Amino acid sequence: MNNTPLQVSRGSRASVTAMFIGLIILAILIAAPWWAGRADMRLMGELFLYLSLASLWNLMAGYAGLVSVGQQAYVGFGGYVLFALTIFAGVHPAVALLGAGVLAALVAIPVATLVFRLRGAYFAIGTWVVAEVFRLSFAQVSSLGGGSGTSLPTSVIKSMASGRQAREWMSYWMALALAVVVITSVFFFLRSRKGLALSAIRDNELAAASLGINIWRTKFLVYVVTAALTAMVGALIFLQKLRISPDAAFSVNDWTAFVIFIVVIGGIGSLEGPIIGTLVFFALRETLADLGTVYLIALGSVAIVVMLKAPQGLWGIIRARWDLQLFPLGYRVHPPSVKK
Repeated sequence: MNNTPLQVSRGSRASVTAMFIGLIILAILIAAPWWAGRADMRLMGELFLYLSLASLWNLMAGYAGLVSVGQQAYVGFGGYVLFALTIFAGVHPAVALLGAGVLAALVAIPVATLVFRLRGAYFAIGTWVVAEVFRLSFAQVSSLGGGSGTSLPTSVIKSMASGRQAREWMSYWMALALAVVVITSVFFFLRSRKGLALSAIRDNELAAASLGINIWRTKFLVYVVTAALTAMVGALIFLQKLRISPDAAFSVNDWTAFVIFIVVIGGIGSLEGPIIGTLVFFALRETLADLGTVYLIALGSVAIVVMLKAPQGLWGIIRARWDLQLFPLGYRVHPPSVKK
């Protein structure tokens, strides 16, 4: 009988290799202003922002089971808070970005207390209703343009940097930094004790509760943190656009429907899924966007095919085929080597 204990590890050769490749890619992306054109930088900056939104929605829906269709509430809230702080309080846009996250977290506390009384489809509808309340409320603020919206003053724009090129570089780096912060935060959160509790809740809420896990508190924490980071992403989105309006800020198509599409086709409940989904979404958008409504039909068709043929998404196919895990979250058990 072999009494050698089993070997348990989190990382693997693939994850270590992926880490080094990721660092190389990150260095290349940081240097993009010196090798990429202005249009390419704008496209990559938008990609980073959608990747951030998708990773945050995936944390809520894929791990906490909070299927929200109202995350545009915090995208728009963050954008409007940034405009209000920079225009009326004279706050620097970078500081206003952080302020948007803090205020969104504070607002998310009573909102979560309310919507957490709902379950399943009612929760999803409740989050959409909250987003509509946000939209209608900001549409009444005449100092921010009311229903037609407003633009950032020239003085605020120039406070970011001295020249146009410097502002574009700063906007790009801020989008890249925010994406790195979001992915890193989600990764380390899922590796923590709270993340372990979240995985237990996802697998079986009844069993998790029997182990002493506070399900409501864990989901509440995820909701508030996600709201704060989503608001920061929204603030940066409209800082780049330089203009905001209620319909654009709280667009369910732009900030929720497309994000859900990204997560579904990439693979819900995995950190790698939103990355793959974002790349596929932007590839389809850049290829088919000129086709008008055909573009939306194509997106819907792709989503339906993926859900039918690969419920775990594209990353689920890759993981099942090659047993890859680029972000080591769970533990791997290795059988002991047999000594002769």
